[in-house]
Amino acid sequence: MTATLDLAKQLISIPSVTPYDMGCQKIIGERLSKIGFNIENLRFGEVDNLWARYGSSGPLFVFAGHTDVVPTGPAEQWSSDPFTPTIKDDVMTARGTADMKSSIAAMVCACEQLLADNKEINGSIAFLITSDEEGPAVDGTVKVIDYLENKNEKIDWCLVGEPSSTDTVGDVIKNGRRGSISGDLTIHGVQGHIAYPQLAKNPIHLFASALHDLCDEVWDNGNDHFPPTSFQISNINGGTGATNVIPGDLMVQFNLRFSTEITEQQIKQRIESILNSHQLEYTLDWSLSGYPFLTADGRLVDAARQAIKSVCGIDSELSTAGGTSDGRFIAPTGAQVVELGPVNESIHKIDENVNIHELERLTEIYLAILKRLML
Repeated sequence: MTATLDLAKQLISIPSVTPYDMGCQKIIGERLSKIGFNIENLRFGEVDNLWARYGSSGPLFVFAGHTDVVPTGPAEQWSSDPFTPTIKDDVMTARGTADMKSSIAAMVCACEQLLADNKEINGSIAFLITSDEEGPAVDGTVKVIDYLENKNEKIDWCLVGEPSSTDTVGDVIKNGRRGSISGDLTIHGVQGHIAYPQLAKNPIHLFASALHDLCDEVWDNGNDHFPPTSFQISNINGGTGATNVIPGDLMVQFNLRFSTEITEQQIKQRIESILNSHQLEYTLDWSLSGYPFLTADGRLVDAARQAIKSVCGIDSELSTAGGTSDGRFIAPTGAQVVELGPVNESIHKIDENVNIHELERLTEIYLAILKRLML
């Protein structure tokens, strides 16, 4: 068993369902401490965070990741115990294999290999690990970034180990992400007997035409780096459960994944303008999860693409597609940020898995990136 696979199995065996770390960071910290990293354990609320740094000079390269995982769902639907890493036909199955404990194992082992041969590096290497990525993400990376900013520790390059790949490890590098903003909308009507609609106001009927307009709206056309902004309804709830009562309120939850072609304020103004055009009485609460960010071609992107070419023999695609990641908290500091990790096809699913040979290649890619930037 290789060092990367051994550490991955050790971490994956821990049922660290968000927001609980359950001892993963202790294992990571002990490994890093042995090769000269200074360890800081940062706890905010119920969330454990790890900041580990090797060196004190710049530039600063950071590996970022998370030890928390999503719930398994029905355990009986898994082909094996969700927290017992099981290898069959070179595929390891368990919760956290792809998202993203295998990446963390590869990061640690890449550093062990680099520093075994090179005690002196050009700058510093650090790890920013949280147990609050899959949940609300309020006491994790965002709090660590605040802590670092107050200490004036500036990140130059950051590699987030999220599962970025599509078909084979390294085929896609995420060099940016769309922004994400959600709305909790309540349409106010007047409850009444369904046989007397003239004495009530049905909020479902009132909202129908506005919903049509919201879904038909072209928010922007995207650009060379981002697809067009998308609007999606995630939940609609209304009614008392009775068949003879017109509901008083309709609750609607929606989300927009937005490009750099539109701002948070423009989104709010346009949605409220559509709602107002239909003379609706409503309450709307907004929640911004993150702004869009983009890392253009530069030393980090170049190092990642060159490393993948040398290890895997393929040319990587740069992409901003997909959901949000903790990169959204790191990029605003001025850092170059990319995401590079395993194939993402099975993440959050029953029988999440990773190919163990691709896990070894991921370690080699991380090591090659470090050599290009730090030696």
